[in-house]
Amino acid sequence: MVNKDITYVGRESRTALIKTTLLPRERQMRRNLEVWKMGTINYLEALKLQEKLASNRKALKITDTLLSLQHPPTYTVGKRETIHNLLIPDTELKSIGVELHYTQRGGDITFHGPHQAILYPIVSLRDIGLGARMYVEKLELTMIELASMYGVKAQAGQKCETGVWVEDRKIGAIGVRISSGITSHGLAFNMDPDLNYFKHIVPCGIVDKGVTSLKNETYVELPAEDVIQEQLIACFVRIFGYNDVVLKDKSVL
Repeated sequence: MVNKDITYVGRESRTALIKTTLLPRERQMRRNLEVWKMGTINYLEALKLQEKLASNRKALKITDTLLSLQHPPTYTVGKRETIHNLLIPDTELKSIGVELHYTQRGGDITFHGPHQAILYPIVSLRDIGLGARMYVEKLELTMIELASMYGVKAQAGQKCETGVWVEDRKIGAIGVRISSGITSHGLAFNMDPDLNYFKHIVPCGIVDKGVTSLKNETYVELPAEDVIQEQLIACFVRIFGYNDVVLKDKSVL
């Protein structure tokens, strides 16, 4: 059993420390995580940051790090470059206010945008004792747990359908990159994005299934989005078993 308390270290630092009290047998399993709350950040800027952090994590210069953020409207294509699942000419993207970027993550085309909670974990799978499949399953569980807090019954997809679903409607997407045991990219949970953006793509390459959001599925009045994002972080921390978590507000830096 783990007891967690959050103590704010100082107003000027905008940093919080989650302290945990461990039972004796758990002390040897102590795991540290640094969480960066980024606000809204351009996709390419976030990508470059991930690459830098992944390199530093591989070199043991930093601890496991979690980026919590949102993006302006952006379509991203995975390393298989399934651009055929973009349903409008890329020359028309500017007119609808969307950027298009190619990435080295797994998965198909997807949308990132305002009112979507995104987590990019930069973690060492070796240090936390996980393989790639179990890592993805824990990302799915993170979103499933968040949805359940609002009375929404979500579940992992069927075979070859990563992400999290409410019946046949996708509420959370996953696309990860693992290099030398270090993760990047991650998950995107739909709080209340403009779902019209998904009409211009075949989301994650899956035909004949829809996309939904927490706003559409719950009967509960949603709190402010930063509260939901903090709840998503808390779900991640619990599912992955981190004990000491430092929260840093980078959105004001």
